[in-house]
Amino acid sequence: MPAEIRRRRLRNGLTVLTERMPGVRSVSIGIWLKCGSRDEPKRLNGASHFLEHLVFKGTENRSARQIALEMDSIGGQMDAFTSKEYTCFYAKVLDQHLPQTVELLSDIVQRPLFDEVELEREREVVLEEIKMVDDNAEELIYDLFADWFYPRHPLGRPIQGTAESVAALSRRQLLTFFKNIYRPENMLIVAAGNVDHDALVKQVTKAFSGLKPGPGLTPRVAPRQQRRGLVTASKKELAQVHLLMGLPVFPKDERGRFALHVYNAMLGGTMSSRLFHKIREERGLVYSVYSAVNGFADNGMLAIYAGTSPQKAREVMQLIVAELADLRDSGPTADELHVAKEHLKGSLMLALESTSSRMSNLARQEIYQKRQRSLEATLKGIEQVNASRVHEMAQLVVRSGELSLAAVGRVKQLKLPKGALKI
Repeated sequence: MPAEIRRRRLRNGLTVLTERMPGVRSVSIGIWLKCGSRDEPKRLNGASHFLEHLVFKGTENRSARQIALEMDSIGGQMDAFTSKEYTCFYAKVLDQHLPQTVELLSDIVQRPLFDEVELEREREVVLEEIKMVDDNAEELIYDLFADWFYPRHPLGRPIQGTAESVAALSRRQLLTFFKNIYRPENMLIVAAGNVDHDALVKQVTKAFSGLKPGPGLTPRVAPRQQRRGLVTASKKELAQVHLLMGLPVFPKDERGRFALHVYNAMLGGTMSSRLFHKIREERGLVYSVYSAVNGFADNGMLAIYAGTSPQKAREVMQLIVAELADLRDSGPTADELHVAKEHLKGSLMLALESTSSRMSNLARQEIYQKRQRSLEATLKGIEQVNASRVHEMAQLVVRSGELSLAAVGRVKQLKLPKGALKI
């Protein structure tokens, strides 16, 4: 482990992880729960996200307004988010305010009131958030695709839940779920910046001394299959058709991830990538087109997004398929390999200049790899990727068969010939 990174596991099972960054005056600290929406039973879909909202609505010691005022009074920033596989409550403050921030965050995640009035008020907020996602085609298409790609599996359910599932969640169900999930062995306290590891361990030990170990999470079940073919959602009010194509890839902790990310960068991850250049710059068919790697603990997905007019959707899709096939069959050129690698290295170094990015990077490495890789080791891993390895990756990802595609918008005008999704 790099010398500036230190880890300590407390007696109750809570893990404290820090990275000292000389020359900064801020500290970013997060309480990470190693569970997200995929760890919910179907009847509780949306519970993790709902709880993320509710803990800010008042504790045994503070009202919702007091929580906000306390953070504002020290010039800090505090927020939270829920993903498929983890939940995070985080703050960025000046180093001198870290002890106060630890106490505030510990109060939020250990002693929320779940007041009935506040709960019902926040339920309406979450329902409005669900409507907002439904109104945003670029977000909605990811939920539609996940439901199709991961049939009858928790990864296919929306993080925020559905209007029906959120409306049905009772206070008792939420409280029981909270007690089962918010356990020390399921938590990481991660900080990066001008932080003293030993001092933070003492603060965390005191603040979380009352947190007792529990039964732990139900083991996750990996998806058995990914569904192929086309799924659509009609939105007549939209001027565009939004397309999302997906291909299965391996989990986050696989050794081939460096080659996979280099492959993604040259396919659609940059402004000089094949998809951006061929579809937007040469043809002018889209404003937005890109690819991204979405990795999970036991599987992953390469997603390709494009938004275009209904009349051009078929041509866009054909161009995407053609680029996938060409990179699989011919491999990359030396120039695009160089550009992709330099882009990844530069983006990584720029991102990790902030304390919040360093904090998030620490947590994700701990969750998925259970170890810490230095920036130098990561850069070396990217640099060692060669054209042959990228070609092998393209052949591994783009196998013969039918692709998976979701379309949102004026889909009745999207007429695909038989075999259009085969590659």
